[in-house]
Formats: sequence, C-alpha cells, structure tokens
Amino acid sequence: MNEIWPLRQHWKSGGISKMKQKTGDKNLEYISSPVKTVRFGGNVEEILTKYKKGDLSDYELMKNQLADPEIKDAQIISWLQEFRSCVTQLNKDHEQLIYTILRLPWIGRSQPVVLEYMMFLSNLVSAQTVYLCACLRMVVSHFTQKRVRVCGEVEFSDSDDETENFPRNFDQCHQALQLIIRYVPATRCFLMPILQEKFPFIHKSPRTLECYVHNLLRVTVYIPSLQRDILELIVEKMLKLDVSASRSDIEEAEENAAMNQRQTEQIEEGLFNINIDRRGDTPQSSSSMAMAHEVAEKLDVLMVMFLTYIKDLCHVNGCLQMDRTKELFKDLLSVFDKLILPTHASCHIQYALFYLCSFKLSLGEAFLDHLWKILHNPSQPALLRQAAAGFLGSFLARAKFIPLLTVRACLDLLFTWIHQYISSQDSSSRPICCDISLHGPFYSACQAAFYILIFRHRAILEGNMKKGLEYLQSLNLERVVMSPLNPLKVCLPSVTNMFAAITRKYQVVFCYTIMERNNRLMLPVVRRSVGDTYVTANTNPLDSVFPFDPYLLKRSGQLIKPLYQEWEELVDTELHEANTSAKVLKEDDDEFLCGEKTQADGSIGITPTFNNSSLCSPGSMGSPLFGFQESL
Repeated sequence: MNEIWPLRQHWKSGGISKMKQKTGDKNLEYISSPVKTVRFGGNVEEILTKYKKGDLSDYELMKNQLADPEIKDAQIISWLQEFRSCVTQLNKDHEQLIYTILRLPWIGRSQPVVLEYMMFLSNLVSAQTVYLCACLRMVVSHFTQKRVRVCGEVEFSDSDDETENFPRNFDQCHQALQLIIRYVPATRCFLMPILQEKFPFIHKSPRTLECYVHNLLRVTVYIPSLQRDILELIVEKMLKLDVSASRSDIEEAEENAAMNQRQTEQIEEGLFNINIDRRGDTPQSSSSMAMAHEVAEKLDVLMVMFLTYIKDLCHVNGCLQMDRTKELFKDLLSVFDKLILPTHASCHIQYALFYLCSFKLSLGEAFLDHLWKILHNPSQPALLRQAAAGFLGSFLARAKFIPLLTVRACLDLLFTWIHQYISSQDSSSRPICCDISLHGPFYSACQAAFYILIFRHRAILEGNMKKGLEYLQSLNLERVVMSPLNPLKVCLPSVTNMFAAITRKYQVVFCYTIMERNNRLMLPVVRRSVGDTYVTANTNPLDSVFPFDPYLLKRSGQLIKPLYQEWEELVDTELHEANTSAKVLKEDDDEFLCGEKTQADGSIGITPTFNNSSLCSPGSMGSPLFGFQESL
C-alpha cells in the first residue's frame, strides 16, 4: 500500500493531514551531481584494498571523517556513491565501518542525501544480508525524536524546529523501511523483534511514546501481516500504564488539581480584585484537557492515537470498510483474549474494542457471542469465565449502541444458563453450599445479570409496562435469589442493594429478607494486630470489577462519551427503598458487633469457607454505582 496512515499534527494545527509516499525506483534516481569536496585518504576502493593488506591508517581516517558531526551533505553523497560501487566488498570484516555509515545523520537532510542513502541501504541489504538487522535497527531508532542527555536524567531535543520536521522525518523512515522490504521480502520475519526491542520505556515522555506508537501503527498499513503482532505489542505496553494508574489514584489527582486551581484563582482575585465576566470564556483549553495524573496523561495521549487509528483504518471517506474492519476486529479480539481478559482491574484499554464495536451492530453482537462462549464453557479456567461475565454484563449495561432486543436476548441466555446450573446442583447428591471457589462463574453470571437489569430496567418497562413486567417475571428471578447457592450473599453490595430496590418497587421479587438473613449469618472476621487493635476483614468474596465503568481520560473520553450509557439517578421512591434497606442492614450489623466481645488472638465468629479462597483480592473495592452510593 502506498498510502501511509497520517500523523496527528496536534503540535501544529490539531488536525490530521494526509500524507502519501512514493517508493518507485524512478524516485530514487540521482538528482544532481555532488559538489566537489576536500577529502583525505584516497577513494574507498583503494582504502579497502590497503585494509585487506593490513594497512589500517587510511581506513581509520575514513571512519573518523564519516563520524564527523559537522559532515556536509556533499561529503555524505560522495562517500555513499563510492560505497555503493564496492558494496560487495563490505563483508563481515567491515562491521565497524558499516555501523559508522549507519550512524550518518541522513534523516532530515536535503533530498539528494536522503535518496542517495536509501539507494545505499537497498544495495547493502541486497548484497550483504548479514547487515539487514543492523539497517532495520537504524531505521526504527528514528521512530522517536532525537534527544540529547545532559545532567544525568535531564533530556532535551537537539532541534528547535523538531515539531515542524516530524512528518517529513517519519515519512523518510517509512520510505526506507518499505524499500528494504522490497529488496528483502524476508524482512518481515526480522522486524517484529526489533520493534519490541526498541519500544521506549513506559516512563519516557508522552511525546516519545506517542511518536513511537504512531510509527508502529503506520507499519501495519503497509505490512498488514504484522498487524496483530504490533497491536499486541502496543496493547501490552498501554496495559502496563493502565494498571499502574488506578481509578482511585486518577480521581484523587484530578480532585487535588481542581482544588489547587480554585485556590489559585481565589488568591489571584484577592490580590488584584479584578471582576471578570467568565461567561464569554472560550471552551476548554488544551491545558485544561491534560490529566493531572502523570501516567494517566500518557495513557490518554496514546488512547487518542489508538482510537483515531481504529477509525481511520475502518473508514474511507466516511464509509465503513467491512473487510478491513473485520480483520481489525479479529486481531483485537485475539489480543483481548491474550492480554486484556486475564488482566485484573484495567480501566481504559478495553475501550478500544468498545469503540470498534460501535461501528456496526454485528461487531457488538460478535463480541457478546465471544464472551458468552467463554462464560458457559466449562473447559475454560474459572477466572477467565468470571472475567468474561464481568465484560458481558458491563458491555450490555453501558453500550448505548446495543439495542434492547439484543439486551433481552442476552438476558434470556444468561438466565437460562443460571437456572440450568441451579437445577444441576439441586439434582446433585452433594450438599449445596455458598462457595465462590466452587461456583465462581455462576455467581459472576448472576451479578452480570443483576447489573444489566439495574441499568436496562427502564428501557424494558417503558412503552408497555405490562409486557415489560411479564418479561421480568418470565426470568423467574425469585428462584435465583432463593436458591441455596444464595447469589445475593456473594454479589457486590452496591449491586445487591440496587437490584433489591428496583425489584421491590415493581414487585418482581423481594430480596430484603434474604439480605437481612445473610447479614446475620455472615459474621465479620476480626483479627488482632500490633498494639491490641483489631482489623475487620472484607466479607465480600466475589472479587470482581465492571470493565466498562466510567471512562476517566479527558481527551480520548470525547470519543467514548457519545457511545456511553451514564448512570441515571433513581426516582425518590426507588432511593427510599434502597436507603431504608441499607439503614436496616447497617443497624443489624452494628447491633451484632456491639454485642460481641473479643477475648483472644486470632479470628472470632464463623468464617464462610469462601473467605479463604485464592480468588479474593483484599485491595479490590468492586465497582460501586456512584449515584446510589452518594444517596446513602
């Protein structure tokens, strides 16, 4: 493909400029003769002959002249022309010389230098394939802007106009890479390890990471066979950023930044006493769109680029190209299975697939079908099945582009499987107990179903209340909550309380009796710690999150927001039910705790068997429904 995916010109105009490249041989013809230059040591062929005989003086002089940082364009052209004429002699014995040539500053030079250098590269890799990887490393090393290190860790750019030259410099890199691939088709086999090796450390600046990821994505356009591997590499690095910036850390950083901004404004107003009418202020500036959390800022920059790439690759002149889209969906789904699904508590990277699925309903349905197959497949690991349930429930609850018909079809599948599971346990000779280690996928499926109903119950009931209630009753929710497996005891409290309030309002099922009984039976675990203080352990055993909880990144969030179902506050009657339930449960819990006396070290009370499950993560807080939590 001749067309190269465009570089975002956010440092210039904020727009996207389409750039094309030409790699035909006619464009590599020599343009003009080089200017005569003064040089020492004779021509290259003579120097190589002397070197072979053991005379190293001119050979070392030649290397020093090539390494001169002040070398002129005409000198570079003259040297390269001579090297091309004797490229067959540049074997493994001349490795240091070749490395010196590969370090020549050709990127950003005049067009004759760039073309001459590309012709040299094509001749070199054709005649001496031993240098193929060295040439690839050289090209890939230019995927980020050149930096000069001073004073230990401080870095700065060596060019004042680097941002102006980025598009041109990156174009030259990709032209060289495509040229190498033309002459050595096996390049694809050697390129991917080099791309992995050269990926910048995730603690590098946002600009460095952005440049490198941009160029990786451009490679997928003209080497589609590497698309899946490159996407996997990018997602792997972004995932490391994602999990290192927790939701709570990002929210805290934003709150602190907002508080500091307000304090600064108050101080400025007090000092200068200026009355400013802010109603006519312009929209949010680029600085206000920056994330206060350093890691979140890097992730936001990369997510904007990744989502833009997905849109640009799948659309041509605003029309969806299904062939490209299907290939990208398959590749992203493979990366999802390998990296995202097994990773606990990632907050943002999964939205790449969310965004892609919004392009066409069939993509969203394919994603749901994929998750469903993982969930109800007993040969899959339990942890992956539970994660799939979380993705399924969260996707159906939050994706605006998924119609109610699809939501109901998925609920039918979920509850059919849930009822079949309950029946299989009823018919079993083994005693039924509430144990997350034995029934984890079942509890995750129940929680996903409850979560979907919480978000979608209005859509189910609006229009025709009678038919909506008949549908909810057909799900036989009472059998689920009354089952000896007792899912209400295991699901996240925020989900349980909200589900109970909604189902009570519409008289579909009454959950509070079971919840109060669970509260009395589920004694807290109290352990003695240093200084005769006591710590109450978490009694919620289902360590789960909802992957499509609210998106926190500001810039990339502008692409997600129109597709996302926000939580709608409940009406007063629903809030009253939820508040009353929470208050009763809390009072029962407080009364019980006040009646207990801790006598000795260790644990007191009855500890459910699942509290010792390896599936529990003490640091997990689940995914509260924010509106409901505030109302409590």
